[in-house]
Amino acid sequence: MPRHVAVIGAGIVGVATAVWLQRHGHRVTLIDREGPAAGASFGNGGVLASSAVVPVTVPGIWARAPRMLLDPRQPLFLRWGYLPRLAPWLLRYLSRANDADVRRIAAALTGLIGTSLDDHQALAQGTEAESLVVPSEYSYLYRDRAAYDADSYLWQIRRALGFHWDELEGTAARELDPALGPDVGFAVRLPGHGRISDPGAYVERLAAHVTAQGGQVLRAEVRDFTHEEGRLTGLRLRGRDGRRDTLSCDTAVLAAGAWSGHLAAKLGVSLPMESERGYHIDLWEPSQQLRAPVMVAAGKFVAVPMEGRLRLAGVVEYGGVQAGASRAPFALLRRNLARTFPDLRWREVTEWMGHRPVTADSLPLIGPAPGMHGVWLGLGHQHIGLTGGARTGQVLAQMISGQQVNLPLEPYAPHRFQRR
Repeated sequence: MPRHVAVIGAGIVGVATAVWLQRHGHRVTLIDREGPAAGASFGNGGVLASSAVVPVTVPGIWARAPRMLLDPRQPLFLRWGYLPRLAPWLLRYLSRANDADVRRIAAALTGLIGTSLDDHQALAQGTEAESLVVPSEYSYLYRDRAAYDADSYLWQIRRALGFHWDELEGTAARELDPALGPDVGFAVRLPGHGRISDPGAYVERLAAHVTAQGGQVLRAEVRDFTHEEGRLTGLRLRGRDGRRDTLSCDTAVLAAGAWSGHLAAKLGVSLPMESERGYHIDLWEPSQQLRAPVMVAAGKFVAVPMEGRLRLAGVVEYGGVQAGASRAPFALLRRNLARTFPDLRWREVTEWMGHRPVTADSLPLIGPAPGMHGVWLGLGHQHIGLTGGARTGQVLAQMISGQQVNLPLEPYAPHRFQRR
């Protein structure tokens, strides 16, 4: 039976959900206080990184993290005044830093993002966004084989989950791309990946497709849910002009990323989630463009060819969603740029900081909200929001439409954090 579905959040998860809901015959209203692609969906690295299944919380992170925070060369930052608020979540997050949890999380993420390129091609098919989905290989760059061997735990897990790759050493590694400097001495090249050549435009075009198919896109803030006898009846909105209104709907999807907390609380959903603030610099009109995206393992940043520019994205900073950008992460990206691509030149640099929503177990929440009939959740995708956004939208549309989903859903169940 067709429904009127309000999708809260117009990032990649929200717009993908909206597109797939329309394909299932539902009426859709897409709502975002800043409009489509205003947050992490604009500034992400653009890689469809189906191999990015190993969480940050690997064994040994307890010992390494303090040293990383004190070393300005490491891609981990903390606004120390935020630590008291961060600490309860951080302890839950780090409690998963054991082999059993890492393998469980990685297996669950493989089910969600392992076919990311295919998922995005299916999502974008027949839309103006289709040309922005680019198949490509994806390479991890290391200083030498010893540095690669230090990451052997990550690669063992990937191999066990079915990923395969080529190993290149010395000159062969540097020949992956003419822009690479002598700091690169070893590379792992994975086939079957992809990239989005302009992430912001991609989401905007998908949102425009929703409108073209009869949907509505509203720029407003969702303040609350209305309900009768535990069943959703609508949303309370506040427009940009401050005017308050109520949108009637029988179904809603909360997909507002790092900004989902206050609405989840109104549903009674326990949501242990923090922002891992990410940074990028865009180098416009670079003197050399990369052939394919690369992950520079030492600096934990990606370098990705995009339309008119080269994007360097990465870094983890804890500081909440209210504070502005810090300068140190940008400086680190520039230093890593100089080491990895020493001969690269460009016309202009632009900078960005945004928020990755990370749950205490590194897995998103996908499924029905435990607190109210008719509300669904699609949020908490940590570093793989773009990669997993297309599949998440498809899964939510299938669930809402009462169709069978070819994905084990228990790892993503929104009720898993509820107090018993």
